[in-house]
Parts: sequence; C-alpha cells; structure tokens
Amino acid sequence: MGSHGGYKVLAEIPYAHAPAVHGYNGRTLYINVGSGTIESRPVTQAMKDIFIGGRGFGLWRLWNAVSPKTQWDDPENEIVISSGPIGGITTYAGTGKSLVVSLSPTTGSVMDCNVGGYFGPYLKFTGWDALEVQGKAKRNVIVYIDGTNHVVQLLECPPVDVNTHVLSEKLTRAFADSEEPRDLAAVSTVTAGVGAEHTRIGCLNFSFFDLKRKAVRIKQAGRGGIGSVFRNKGIAALVVKHTGGVGLEMTGPADPERLKRAGARINKEILTLDASQNDMRSVGTSNIVEVMNEFDLLPVKNYQYGSHPEADRISSPVWRTRFGQGMPDGCWYGCTMSCSHAVDGFALRTGPYKGDTVLVDGPEYETAAGSANMGVFDPDDVLEYNFYCDTYGIDTISFATATAFAMECYEKGVLNESRTGGLDLRFGNGEATLALLHQMARGEGFGAVVGEGIRRMKARFARDYKADPAFLADIGMECKGLEYSEYVTKESLAMQGGYGLANKGPQHDEAWLIFMDLVNKQLPTFADKAEALHYFPMWRTWFGLVGLCKLPWNDIEPADNRKTHAGIEAAKVPEHVENYCDLFSGVTGIDVGPADLIRMSERVYNFQRVFNLRMGFGTREHDRIPYRSAGPVTEEEYRSREERYDAALREKAGVDPTGMSTAEKVKVLRAFREKEYETLCDAVYRRRGWTKDGVPTLDTLKLLGIDFPDVVDVVRNHDHATNR
Repeated sequence: MGSHGGYKVLAEIPYAHAPAVHGYNGRTLYINVGSGTIESRPVTQAMKDIFIGGRGFGLWRLWNAVSPKTQWDDPENEIVISSGPIGGITTYAGTGKSLVVSLSPTTGSVMDCNVGGYFGPYLKFTGWDALEVQGKAKRNVIVYIDGTNHVVQLLECPPVDVNTHVLSEKLTRAFADSEEPRDLAAVSTVTAGVGAEHTRIGCLNFSFFDLKRKAVRIKQAGRGGIGSVFRNKGIAALVVKHTGGVGLEMTGPADPERLKRAGARINKEILTLDASQNDMRSVGTSNIVEVMNEFDLLPVKNYQYGSHPEADRISSPVWRTRFGQGMPDGCWYGCTMSCSHAVDGFALRTGPYKGDTVLVDGPEYETAAGSANMGVFDPDDVLEYNFYCDTYGIDTISFATATAFAMECYEKGVLNESRTGGLDLRFGNGEATLALLHQMARGEGFGAVVGEGIRRMKARFARDYKADPAFLADIGMECKGLEYSEYVTKESLAMQGGYGLANKGPQHDEAWLIFMDLVNKQLPTFADKAEALHYFPMWRTWFGLVGLCKLPWNDIEPADNRKTHAGIEAAKVPEHVENYCDLFSGVTGIDVGPADLIRMSERVYNFQRVFNLRMGFGTREHDRIPYRSAGPVTEEEYRSREERYDAALREKAGVDPTGMSTAEKVKVLRAFREKEYETLCDAVYRRRGWTKDGVPTLDTLKLLGIDFPDVVDVVRNHDHATNR
C-alpha cells in the first residue's frame, strides 16, 4: 500500500477537517489494528448530554465494544482516549488532560486514567473527540493521525527499541516537518516499553516537546495496566501531528470572554499565592512527602508505618535542588501552575542504558513515596527507578506497592533467596529493587512474578509456598486487583472508604479525604463521611469528563477561602467551582451551576458501577479492603504505635486495654475497625442510591437518565441472581 516517511502504510483514510464547535468535533476515530479498519463514528447529542466527553465517552465506546466475557487480552478489548469539551483551552490552568479507558489486566474490569501531555488536545484539534483502538496486530504498528494533511494511517513499525525514551524521541523527529523546535512540538506520541509487554502493570507514556529543554518529555496514564493492553495489541505507538497552533479558538467556544475572565482569576491566584501555599510551581507534588511524613501518613515498609527518620532525603527540598530549568515547567500550554518538573542530566548506574545521561520526568509524590514504601531513601535510587519504570512502561505505584509486598513476604519467611532467584529483597535494598525492575522488563526471574501484581502473587505464594492466605490478604495492599497508591489510611475511615469504594480500585484521584477526616476532623459522623464520599468522588469525576487536571482546583486557593467558608464548604473551594461552571458554559454555551456538574458525574459514575457489575464485579464483596488499610496486622506493628492504638480502644471502641496482651488488643481493635468499615459502606451506599450490596437501584438509574435497556438488564439480572 505504499510507504510514508520510511514506514509501510497498511491502511489509511483521508478525512475532511472541520473545527470544533462549542467543544466538540462531533465524531470519534475508530481503528482496528488487526483488520486495518479505520472509520469515523458520529458523536450523538445523547452522548454529549449523558457522557459529556473524556472518561464518559471512553466508557460508552468500551461498553458497546465488549461483552461480559471479554478479557483484557481479547482482540475486542479497546483502548479509548478522549480529552473532553474543555480540554485544550489555553486561558485556564490544567486543561491539557487526556482520559484513557480500557479493560484492565490487573482488575479484569474497567480502568480509567487521567494523563497530561499534548496528545489529547492535539487529537481534538485534528478533528476527533476520541480515539478508539481495537483488535490485535500481527506485528508492531503505528497509528498516525496527520492533522496537517488530514489523513489517518496504520503504519508498519520496523524493528526498533520500543522503550519510551528512545521511541518517542525517534518518532517525534520522524513525523515533525523539520528539526525546528516549534515543528517538533507539533507532534505528540503515546508509547509503552518492554516492561508493559512483560507485566500486567504497564503504563502509557504521553509525550510533549519541552521547548526550553528541546527534548521530548512524558506523562503517564499509569494505573491498571493499560500499557500492557497496548503492547498486547501489537501497538508500538500512537502519533498525532497538529501544526495549526494552539489557542482559545481551537475549541470553538460559545463565549470566549467568559473563559478569559475565569482564566484571569485563577492565573492571578496562582502567580501571587502558590509560593506561600503548596509551591507547586517550584516543587510540584513532591511537596507532599514531608507533609505526609509529619502526619504519619507516608507509607513505609509496605504501609506498616507512616514515617521514617530518613524521609527528608526524598522530600521536596532535595528535589528543589535537583529539578532543572526552573519554573514554570508545565505539560500543556497556558498552564500557569506548571508543576511538571524534571531532573536533567541524570547518569544511569544500572540496566541496559547504564552510563547514559538522561532526563527524568519527576519524581512526583507517588513515586518518591513508593520508594519509602520499599524502605529505600536514596534519591539517586528514586530517580533510577523513576526513569526505568517510565521508559519500560511500568506504573511506578504498582511497582513500588507490589515490591513492598514481596519484601515483607521475604522478611516474614514466605520468600527466601531460593524463591526469589537470589534476590535479597529486604526492605531498603535499593540494588535488589532495581535488579527486580530490570527482570520485570525482560519478563524473567522473580521479576516476572512481581510483574503479575499483588493479587496473583498472593494466590501463587499460598499455592506454591503454603503461605497463610489470610495473612497475605491482610498485608497485600490491593483492592479489586489494583495496588494501593501511597497513603497510610489506618486512622482515616473516610480515606479507607475513598480507596475501597472507588470504582476502578484504590486510587487517590477519586476521594482524597485523609486531611479532612484525620487532620482537620471535619467528618466526625458516618453521615458526614458518606456525604463527603458522595460529593468529592463525583466532583473529581467531573474533571475526567471535560479534560481537566484537578490540581488547580484545590492545590491553590483564594486567599480568603478559609475565612469566607467553613469546613466541607471550604474544602470544595466554591470560587473555583464557579470558575469551572464558567468554563463549561463558556465553551459549550450551556448555562450550568454547581449542582449540574455533580449530576453530570453521577450519571457517568453510576454507569461505570453498572459496567463493573456487567463484568462480574461491582458489588460489596469487591469493595472490601486489606486489613492493613484499616489497622495494624502484626503485634510488631501495633507496638510501634501502641499508645495511639490503646487510646483508640479506650476512646472509640469502649474497651480498656489494661492487662490485655498485644495479640488480644490486635484482635479486639480489628473487630471494631472492620465493623466500622462495614457501617461506612452502608452509609455510602444509601447516600449514592445503591442497594446494601452496592448496586445502583433501578430508581437511581431512572433518576439519572441512564436507564437504558441493556443497563437495566444488568441490574435486574443481578437482582434476580441474588434473590433466588
């Protein structure tokens, strides 16, 4: 079929480009990488009204592509990428997000990820509201969306190093019109390396060209193994090129002046207040390390402990001295928060690129905290594993949490050097940690075992090594098959619920309530917690519908926010909520208030819950959490915070621990906290309009307007099965 730039063209279609109108192009792009089918699919008014965009479009397209029997590695599984109606505007901070949806290799159900970089906005600017990729290629392929010549091509990828730092740089230069920085910045790629190919915890890397550094940089769609789906499909890369510039007009807004006014408000706040609040422009999310350590919330040694005396070695003052290029340092045009920092000129000490000097994107908080979770506090080790996870296409959160679990199993005698292939997996052994990572990338040795994730490790260790399944369940920090992100939740019941009740699994982006609940004491009752576990997951869901980053919402606040508003209302940051109403109305022309934004999310959130149910999950049993998420599992763990736990027994459980053995105290505290969690689930289910089994009621589906026949059938079939 010919070639393009040295790449053999396997299939192609031209398309007529039309600019977006009120945030939408009115069509999505479908590509089957196995059959070579490429087609345009219409976006209906109902899609826009009910699913909005972003994560909503992804869920709807995936729902119609798969069946209840579809597995993550079946050809019919899809990867859907969409920005959303607000995504790509340049007058407001945090508008460069893409949302990625697929069936997960770790959970078996629906996964969604929110990621920065240029791909989502460029996809929209080239004429598409979403990209839907299905099928399996027999050999590595590249999907190329050429927004200059308005053609979509499926290309054969020649033998190449698929690791991201190599391939993204190569493809950026191959598809750019010239070596001029502005032309290089017109190309964005999505890649996943050999680690995604050989594990279930692969991530996707979305690129952007850093004009100051004159280098390709990346952001990750990390959770749930979507990068593993990508490589399983034989996709080497997605490439989009947009040479038409960026600006407010690219989304076809209904009221540009309204967007400009909202942008002026947030930009003034960021420029004048950020340095005295979270200092995101200088240190990004790494500012949280020292805060979590101070409040005993930093995970250490597989979440056994919440602080460590060496935590200062990986805290933000260290990264402040290591980050290059100063500020701002953002992953999308016009974002004044500019929190996407990187370390320049890092010399690698291990692995296939040993001796190379590389750029390391990050570390973000989760990556640094994950290192603490493994007991590793050497900043060079953090950067080394940060870089290699990224280029291999391995989620740093799942890698760290899974490795920490294996380390505890090693120290507790479940594993030994014979079983790990000679790896001394004691907490704090950075050398062994990196060796394990390189094994994962090759699909070899004990690395291949850890790369399967915690859920499968638990089953393997119980089966092959006769380990106690109950103990493994207690310390294996996963829920729904997804590894926990990096916060200690033992003293925050609301945060336990935020993790356990999250649709996709324990990820903080849905309900980060740990400060409201534990530190600020704003959620004293079950009703308060349930209300927060309704509002905040719905509010955070909304960012993923429209193409936004949540950080400008509450990592910067108006100076008078805490004076003007109290308690939960202050945590909502009402002025910023009004800004977001202005953004949605200014782009789409539809006047909305705060309640309308929540209702948008309720529709999609409940639809996703039913989607989980359709795939065989989505009930109360799947919301159960490992006990370490709620309290101390071992006597050693209890004694490390004995005063605190004794006080909890007296003041909350109404039990006097005097004269009790540590084992007895562990048992009594556990019974109390497990009952509390079940009571919380009951309260949240009621607030969300779900049954006691955690299933949306038919009345809830009807109220939200998502009572489609096939959705109703899923719920009715479940009700019939459970009531027989």
